Amino acid sequence: MQNIRKIVTPLLLSLFITALCIGCNLGKRSQSSSNLTQGNDSKQEELSPFSADSTYNFVAHQVSFGPRVANSAPHKACGDWLVEKLTSYGAEVFEQKAVVDNKKGSQIPIRNIIASFNKENSNRILLIAHWDTRPIADNDPFPSLQKEPILGADDGASGVAVLLEIARLMKATNSTAPIDILLADAEDMGESNNEESWCLGSTYWSKNPHIKDYKADFGILLDMVGAKGACFMWEYFSKTYAPGILSEVWKTAIELGHGKYFVNADGAALTDDHVPIIKNLGIPTIDIVNFDTKRENGFGEHWHTHSDNLEIIDKEVLLAVGSTVWKVISD
Repeated sequence: MQNIRKIVTPLLLSLFITALCIGCNLGKRSQSSSNLTQGNDSKQEELSPFSADSTYNFVAHQVSFGPRVANSAPHKACGDWLVEKLTSYGAEVFEQKAVVDNKKGSQIPIRNIIASFNKENSNRILLIAHWDTRPIADNDPFPSLQKEPILGADDGASGVAVLLEIARLMKATNSTAPIDILLADAEDMGESNNEESWCLGSTYWSKNPHIKDYKADFGILLDMVGAKGACFMWEYFSKTYAPGILSEVWKTAIELGHGKYFVNADGAALTDDHVPIIKNLGIPTIDIVNFDTKRENGFGEHWHTHSDNLEIIDKEVLLAVGSTVWKVISD
C-alpha cells in the first residue's frame, strides 16, 4: 500500500463511526445530500469583486519569506505579516500560541491565527487554511533535495491567500457576514504512517478554541486551491458530515462557471484540518482540496516536492475557489 499523506486510516474511520452526531441549522443553506448530482455548467456573468491578481500577490508574498516551517525565522516573519494584514482589514485578531507534542517524540511551538469579523452575530461561519509549509520534500524526484523544506505556494499559501482576499473584501464591501478565519499552524509536519502527527494546530484549537464553547453553523477548509489543472471532488468526511454546505458550494461553483474544477464525483477520505474540527467541535466542515482519484498519488506531481512554487499557481483556479466561497458566505 502506498504511503500517501492525508489518506485516512481504518482507525480514524472507526473513530468517526462512533463520533458525536452532528446537527446544524444552515437556514437557507440547508440542502439534501441528494442534491449532489451532476449538473450542467452555467456560464453566468460573474459579478464577484474577488480579485485573482490580489490573491496571487498574497501567494507570492508568503512565498517570499521562504519555507514557513514551524519555529523558523521565515515562519515568524510571515506570521507577523499575516496578523498585520488581517488587522488592517478590520478583523479582531487572536494569536493562539502553545507547545504541542508532534507525536514523533518532540515538542514544538505552534501559532494559530484567528481573525473575526462582525462578532456581534452569533451565527458564525468558519473559514480555515493552514499557513505552515512542509519541512521536507519527501516526494521530490531528486533524493538530494528530499530533506529540504518546500516553498508551499500551493500547499499552504494558496488557501491562506484566498482567505486574505476574503478578509480584504470584508472591509472593502462593509460586509456584515459573521466570519471567523482560522489560519492553522503545523498541519504539514506529519508522517504517512503516523496519523496523529498531522494537523497539530487545528487539533489543538479544536480542543482549546479561542472562545469557550465556540460554535459555527458550518466550516469551509481550503487546502491546495491554486495549482494548474486543479480538481476538487467530494471529500468523504465533507460529504458524510456536511452534505448541505458541500452541495451548496459545488452548486454555486457550477453556477459561476467553474464546473471544470468543481467536479460532482466522490473523492477520497482525507485526513486534513477539517477532521479534528468535525470530531472535537461537531462543526459540519467541508474540505475544498485538490485531489483527483485518477492521479497516481491523487494530489498531483508537485505535491511535497520543490515544484510547489509560484510556477504551479494558476490565477484562474484561485478565482474559481475564491469567488465561489465569497458568494456562499455573502448570500
